[in-house]
Amino acid sequence: MPLALFGIDGGLGLVVNLLVLFLIVVYLALIYWTYLDARRRIEDPVLIACATAASVFPYLGTVVYTILRPPEFLEDREERELELRAAELELRQRIENSCPHCEYPIERTYLRCPNCERRLRNPCRKCHKPLDPRWGICPYCETQVRRQERPDARRAPAGRGGRTQGQRPPGQRPPGAPRSEGPTRRTQRAPVAARPPQRPSGR
Repeated sequence: MPLALFGIDGGLGLVVNLLVLFLIVVYLALIYWTYLDARRRIEDPVLIACATAASVFPYLGTVVYTILRPPEFLEDREERELELRAAELELRQRIENSCPHCEYPIERTYLRCPNCERRLRNPCRKCHKPLDPRWGICPYCETQVRRQERPDARRAPAGRGGRTQGQRPPGQRPPGAPRSEGPTRRTQRAPVAARPPQRPSGR
C-alpha cells in the first residue's frame, strides 16, 4: 500500500484510506451539486459553466459559489412574478368594479352609484344597455357612440342683430375698397316756413 511508505500500516492505514476516499467522493459530489444548483438558479449557460468550473478547485470553489449564487430558484422567481401579476389583475378589477368618486363597490350594469348617486355610465340609445365611457361603439347592437364632427358643421356664433361674425351690415363699405365717384345721396329736408314780420306796436 502507498501508506506503508510513510510507516502507516494496519488499522490506521485503513482509516486514512477511507478518509481520503471520503474526501474524494465529497469533492466530486460538490462539483455535481454545484452544477445542479446553478441550473436551478441561473438562466445563462455560460454562467452555469463558470460556476461548475470554479467548483473544480477543491472545496474553495464551491464555498465561493455558495456565497455568490442567486438567492432564489428560477421556479420560485417565476411563481413570484405570477403572483404579482395576479395581484395586479385583481387590483385592476377592483378599481374597475368600484365607484371612481367614493370607491364604493359597484357592478358593470350600474348606471349610477348607489352610494354617492353620481352618473357612472350612459345607456345605449338603441338597446339601452350600459356603455363604458371609453367605448366608441356599442358592443351589443353596433351603434356608434361618438359622432365625428364635420368641418362644415362648425359655424361661427351669431353676433348682434342676428349676423354671424365677419358679416358686414348692408350698405357698409368693406375696408380698403375704393369710394364710388357718383354723388352721394342725402336726405332731403322739408323747407322751414318763414315767419311773418312783426309790426311795431302803436304806443
